[in-house]
Amino acid sequence: MSDQNQNQNTQNTDNQFSLNDDRRVRTLSPGALVLRRFIRNRVAVTGLVILAFMFIFSFLGGAITPYSEDQLFYKYTEQNKQYAVVKENTEYRYSSLTPKSFPSVAQAKFVLARKNNQETFESKGTNYTIREEGEEFYAIYTGKGKVQTLAAFATFDIVSSMEADAEVPFMMQYEILKAVTNHESGFTYEDQEYTIDGDMVLEEGREIAYASRYVVQPLMSDVFLSKSFKNELIEVVEEGGKEFTFTDEDGTTAEYSITYDAANLSYQVLQTTQTQVFDTYSYPSSEHWLGTDRNGMDMLTRLMYGGRVSLYIGFIVVIIESLIGVVLGGISGYFGGWVDNLIMRIVDIFYCIPSMPIIIILGAAMDALRMDPQVRMIYLMLILGFLGWPSIARLVRGQILSLREQEFMTATEATGIRSSRRIFRHLIPNVIPQLIVTMTMSLGSTIITEATLSFLGLGVKFPFASWGNIINDVNNTFVLTNYWFIWIPAGVCLVATVLAFNLVGDGLRDAFDPKMKR
Repeated sequence: MSDQNQNQNTQNTDNQFSLNDDRRVRTLSPGALVLRRFIRNRVAVTGLVILAFMFIFSFLGGAITPYSEDQLFYKYTEQNKQYAVVKENTEYRYSSLTPKSFPSVAQAKFVLARKNNQETFESKGTNYTIREEGEEFYAIYTGKGKVQTLAAFATFDIVSSMEADAEVPFMMQYEILKAVTNHESGFTYEDQEYTIDGDMVLEEGREIAYASRYVVQPLMSDVFLSKSFKNELIEVVEEGGKEFTFTDEDGTTAEYSITYDAANLSYQVLQTTQTQVFDTYSYPSSEHWLGTDRNGMDMLTRLMYGGRVSLYIGFIVVIIESLIGVVLGGISGYFGGWVDNLIMRIVDIFYCIPSMPIIIILGAAMDALRMDPQVRMIYLMLILGFLGWPSIARLVRGQILSLREQEFMTATEATGIRSSRRIFRHLIPNVIPQLIVTMTMSLGSTIITEATLSFLGLGVKFPFASWGNIINDVNNTFVLTNYWFIWIPAGVCLVATVLAFNLVGDGLRDAFDPKMKR
């Protein structure tokens, strides 16, 4: 009984370790052998791990980030903006009844007459008479004898209205300047009594205008400078001050700084304001782990979405190349003869085409047409795919030329299987291993090409991000040397991804070739 049990155990052990047909097929499966060889290649596995991380970082990271790809961030900063100009009159200023009544030629003749102490002068057939109406205030009349008309007046002072967009009439300016320069307490204009308080003109106690030797002009047309602001500003200028603070009637307080412009003999008034600006080139923080770019966008988010775009373009371009290359290469290799010659001559033509110059020209043309960034990206993928298929076609053709004479193809021909089925059902699957290796290696070069074009401004355009157009910021030397977080992460991602694709491609090549040993 024990001998029988022992024989049965021995038989079970032999069955367990026997290589029957089912076990032999499962043990010697080509796919399992390829996978085992690939896993044993530590360098290739490292590349695969890097690719897995990049996919998770780009696709999953972009989905969970709290920011969108084109979200802008702002900050408030104090900026000094040019607000007004102050200039002291050192030359005569002229006011005339009409522009034609005292033209520029007559003004020059007036200055010469004053230097020569002349009371009359002539300009273009018109006689002018000068009368001193007050201290450094001269009235200029036209005509002769008792029939004379006031044409203009010259003084160092200027009359301004207290109301915005209001002008003081010519004759009223004359009365104001005459009263001010003679230190009078008031004057009458059109039967209305006006009071002079220093350089201020009052109508029934209401301030309506003032005269000043300083010209204070706002730099923006929609800004009105009040008399109190001008008085305080002029006082600071006369004292040689560099800054002052002013509170307007609404209770708004603003700070101002004053600088002297020697070229224009004037004072520039700068207003310090809180201005909302793009949060550009901010350093890494808890809110933005990799800082922000020149547009005020979160760099980490742009890096994630940039990885999506670069990987999308790489895979789609390689798929387009493979589809065209497999079809044309399969037809060329199987039929041979004039079909093979025709397709190979087309391949030779495409090899002679300077791809990069053509892509640059097409990119510049799309720039000129101001093409939508999304449509532009589609065209970019189609162009890269259409120009990159010849190498795959030549690979497929070579493999099919060596396979079509083998016994299994003779069997398919003997059984009457149609040509398209022979090519795509029996020949092409045998080319798949070499095709996978070539496609994997092409992914890295395609991503590099896209990054190069985007870096040159001819590839992916704003608001879409790619690793190439992110690195485009380094064309500024200041950014290159001071803001490492702008270009180093994108460069690391780009190099790591391309290197990983190449490592995986090398690993697949070794795994598919049983003669290769590590």
